[in-house]
Amino acid sequence: MSPAQRHPTLADVAERAGVSPSTVSRTLRGLSVSTKVRSRVEEAARELNFAISRQASSLVTGRTGVMAVLVPTLDSWFMGAALSSLGPLLRGAGMELTVYVVPDLAERAAFFERLPARRNADALLVFSFDLSEEETARLDDLGMPVIYISQHVEGRPSVYVDDVAGARKATRHLINLGHRRIAFAHTVNARGFTFSSRERLVGYQQALTEADIPLDHDLIVTTPPRDKRGTTQAVGNLLSLREPPTAIFAEQDELAASIVSTLRAVQIEVPQRISVLGFDDQLMAEWLDLSSVAQSPSDMGRAAAELALALINDPESDRGRHVVLPTHLIPRGSTAAPPASHREQERSN
Repeated sequence: MSPAQRHPTLADVAERAGVSPSTVSRTLRGLSVSTKVRSRVEEAARELNFAISRQASSLVTGRTGVMAVLVPTLDSWFMGAALSSLGPLLRGAGMELTVYVVPDLAERAAFFERLPARRNADALLVFSFDLSEEETARLDDLGMPVIYISQHVEGRPSVYVDDVAGARKATRHLINLGHRRIAFAHTVNARGFTFSSRERLVGYQQALTEADIPLDHDLIVTTPPRDKRGTTQAVGNLLSLREPPTAIFAEQDELAASIVSTLRAVQIEVPQRISVLGFDDQLMAEWLDLSSVAQSPSDMGRAAAELALALINDPESDRGRHVVLPTHLIPRGSTAAPPASHREQERSN
């Protein structure tokens, strides 16, 4: 039976290209070969309609050609942007992507008990989880590079933005506009992102301390994620204070947008009476003319994948490396000087 009458094999491609089967394997897995050899092998593979089996390749190389991702949810702007950025980079490296979603405690417990990524991937990217010491130790035992994204994990490779610095920028922007009563609104979220939430609170508090503005815990409010009633209650708590805030810094753009909507529903103008500032710089921030601290989950995803590929190809490289990406303040129409400053300007005119 000729190669055209049966499924072609690695040996068939090698014979047609005039190289060894091991050279065909290296070429089709994206490893280093000369340009001339790569061209011959790829042409022979196309002519024979040959695709290398990942299972067979794994037996020879010990690699699966798969990068795994562990996420708490897919229902977020951050996850969508980060995961979308992985595709082109992994395709260029001849790898595929497997995503594990653990949205609740039961599925999370099952994942860490079974560790399905073991033997099914060459690296694992872990997005936005607060892991226990036991869970972190379980991932250490996978025997593959594990990269943590949007969080700092001591002694492990991590990729994240400087949330503290970003929050300081946001709070300083409001202070420089003249605000002294600045609230901080954040979410209570069991599905991830709590590392960033804590860091942004720290940055907010640092900026106030640097400006000699006393910390007032009544100005820090929490709400469940995507909970309109919870946001309304949080805003109500702020408005009922003896001295309400003149500005609100929300840890996420979605929360900031919900706060703006709540304020306008009770006839409080933004920014004339209360300024509102978010964090993320999602597309909605531009649509809503919302001031925000910009971060790039796409850049984070690419940096994490590049770090994972470097660790796969060189197991001796630094496994404690941290990649810290910058943030940028984007001022828009939702922030302005506080009402007292407006009145002073009117009197001076």
